[in-house]
Amino acid sequence: MQLRTPRLAVIAMFVLNGALLGFWASRIPAIAASHSLTPNLLGLLLLCLAAGAIVSFPLAGSMADNYGAAPVTRAIAVAYCAALIALALAPSLLLLAFALFLFGMAHGAMDVTMNTWAAEVERAAGKPMMASFHAMFSLGAGAAAALGYLAIKTGTSVPLHFTAASLTFGTITLAFAATPWQSPRSTAQKTSLFAFPKGALALVGLIAFASAMGEGAVADWGAVFLHSTVGTTEAQATLGYSAFSIAIFAMRLAADHLIRKVGPIRTARTSGALACIGVLTVASAQGLPQALLGFGLMGLGYAVLFPLAFSRAAADTNTTPGRAIASVATLGYGGLLLGPPVIGFIAQYTSLRLALLILAALALLVIAFAQHLQKPQA
Repeated sequence: MQLRTPRLAVIAMFVLNGALLGFWASRIPAIAASHSLTPNLLGLLLLCLAAGAIVSFPLAGSMADNYGAAPVTRAIAVAYCAALIALALAPSLLLLAFALFLFGMAHGAMDVTMNTWAAEVERAAGKPMMASFHAMFSLGAGAAAALGYLAIKTGTSVPLHFTAASLTFGTITLAFAATPWQSPRSTAQKTSLFAFPKGALALVGLIAFASAMGEGAVADWGAVFLHSTVGTTEAQATLGYSAFSIAIFAMRLAADHLIRKVGPIRTARTSGALACIGVLTVASAQGLPQALLGFGLMGLGYAVLFPLAFSRAAADTNTTPGRAIASVATLGYGGLLLGPPVIGFIAQYTSLRLALLILAALALLVIAFAQHLQKPQA
């Protein structure tokens, strides 16, 4: 019973959510090769993933309100595992696009509901937990990327890899998540998840957008960059996302203490500088060691920006916390989901090295807008 607590249940869902995304990221080069995808076409397919997630946001929010975040999260987790298997089994480009849409829907829906569940557990505990929950997402993603490396080294096919991973991770994490928890049902008037931020919150949303675009770019293009541009083997190409995720995980574990010590503004400016240096290091890399160093610096830089943005949004004096967080999330998730296709389009007509430089420019915007992360006085 000690292994089935509400906190561990939420941790299990964050681990699973990150792991399934990590499994997908680790085998993108193999899937692209099997369907003969050009960078431009891969970008279009990633847009299907983005569209699925965007469609899922309001649906997931409504389901969490009506049926409770905990049971809905567990149900979506099952669908998410099935969607990963469908990606590997898609026999044609059209079915792959449809499978990516469903995969995006499951990922986006679970992201909304598991964060809602996490907020409930955090409120019940009466102490900050959100940063550590997000660290578990990074842990799951990094572990999945490392397992992807092993799958490639052992010659495991993508269908067998995704099926075994989904069944194993899904069974274990859902066992932990099957803990009694009564999620509250909202009786308040629902507000749109697509509310657009205004005033200072718009700049906070841009910080979330910059961070999310970097995370999405590494997840979807990191392995491709290492394999096709740096010239690593397919197995070595999985190490970029692993290094990135490990760095994010380590930084998020220390995030609460760091922010309390130096404040949100200095933390954000330092984070923006690290992210910018990391992008430049990756974009100029001629070998695997330099590229891995750059991915690690990017992870350290992006790690705390999302938690800072949501914390600032919840403290806004002009907007209710729920609507403020939803508005910032709209921009943030837009960067996570729409950024990678944009990079694909730029790479098609220039190069992937040049396309990644857009992330460096966005990191500089984080430094410029960092002062808006300071919580207003009540």
